[in-house]
Amino acid sequence: MHLPSRLLSLLPALAAASPVNLIPRAAANPGYFVLAGDSTTASPSGSGGGWGDGFLDKTLTGGASGKNYGHNGATTASFREDGDWDEVLGEIKDNKGSKSVWVTIQFGHNDQKDDSGVTLEQYSANLKKFAQEVKDAGGNPILITPLSRRSFSGGKVKEDLAEQRSATLAVAQENGVLALDLNEASVSYLNAIGEDNAHRYNRVDDDNTHLNVAGGEVFGNMVSWLMNKSDKASELGQWTQPEEKIVTAFEEGTFYFPGES
Repeated sequence: MHLPSRLLSLLPALAAASPVNLIPRAAANPGYFVLAGDSTTASPSGSGGGWGDGFLDKTLTGGASGKNYGHNGATTASFREDGDWDEVLGEIKDNKGSKSVWVTIQFGHNDQKDDSGVTLEQYSANLKKFAQEVKDAGGNPILITPLSRRSFSGGKVKEDLAEQRSATLAVAQENGVLALDLNEASVSYLNAIGEDNAHRYNRVDDDNTHLNVAGGEVFGNMVSWLMNKSDKASELGQWTQPEEKIVTAFEEGTFYFPGES
């Protein structure tokens, strides 16, 4: 085929430009997840264990990475007072130039206790301040409602974190912050699989709050699943993908335990 001389003269310029244009912009800024929360986010330990490590270890993709700052016993007040929040903000500062930084914020289990010194109004104000400071620092906040406990009554989960769930969602809506309703999703799944199966995720037999490694993997995948159903799915889906078998279990309400067929 004979090309007109005018088109032939453009080919060198097009060839030189095409490699640059074909590089995906997102590839230069991989996702970086910083997890802030209490023991239901924290790494497994003698007195705690949450979904955080399961999320980081099992769902990240596309070169994404992260760090779990979940702290056993933390409230929205003590997490700041004890210096954990400064470390989270430091992570944003250190990584925002080269990575897309996302900060998950999940509290409630300890804030609701009578001796926490944190009222529901203060809990909301603390979440709002956390989210705004993440934005100001150059990160992307994600407010997450508290993971359900696995305590049952009459065959159904005791929904004893309903006030904290509602407050978290309200703060997110009022301040234009992405929210994931982990409380609702975990309650629904636990009710579907039943009490005996739910307790198989316990850290120890009588601990209906903290997760063993298998539970951390399941509910870490649940957080990823919620991210991929959220308004930010097109961005977050580049960096985290839940396991298909676990998603099927969530959607069909069937029990899943890692390592079992």
